[in-house]
Amino acid sequence: MNYPLSFRFKLLAFSPQIYITDASGQEVLYVKQKLFRLREKVEVHSDSSHQHLLCTIEADRILDWSARYTFRDPSGRELGAVGRRGMRSLWSAHYDVFAPHSRDPLFSIQEENPIAKLLDSLLGEIPILGVLTAFLFHPKYLASRTNGTPVMRLTKQAAIFEGRFKLESLGEASEGESLAIILSYLMMNLLERQRG
Repeated sequence: MNYPLSFRFKLLAFSPQIYITDASGQEVLYVKQKLFRLREKVEVHSDSSHQHLLCTIEADRILDWSARYTFRDPSGRELGAVGRRGMRSLWSAHYDVFAPHSRDPLFSIQEENPIAKLLDSLLGEIPILGVLTAFLFHPKYLASRTNGTPVMRLTKQAAIFEGRFKLESLGEASEGESLAIILSYLMMNLLERQRG
């Protein structure tokens, strides 16, 4: 992947949509979340034309409290998983990223400054003032190995009519690990948007 990657989250769309482009502006991933599903299942395509399905992300239970979301390629082979840490995620986002068929996390994604997200969410609901929060508060989410070595960081960017995030590579990761982290950030974006 050609970093940094840009996540564009269409806020005014009926169904949440995420466009991910690389540093050259080329679309590398696209997601359109289907609404009204009892159990979350998201399809990830290579671009917004929906021509090539890259993988699916599926929850292991109906309610998403501490659910585990498994990434699978079109043939059903597991590529990894992400899980929200239930009670720990109430105050700040905290997710674990897993290798295929593993119970022990490879990476942890944590919100670096929970107060920035709280202020962004609260003040963002106030008319007129809500527009300014897009330029004032920029929550950051750090993905690091279990030994604490940082690998990637997702940072909210200033934008008015859509959510924008920038994903930077901070350390070494294999292609499979990078894909698992990117898919984890993607699912985290969808879940955190639902939480406010």
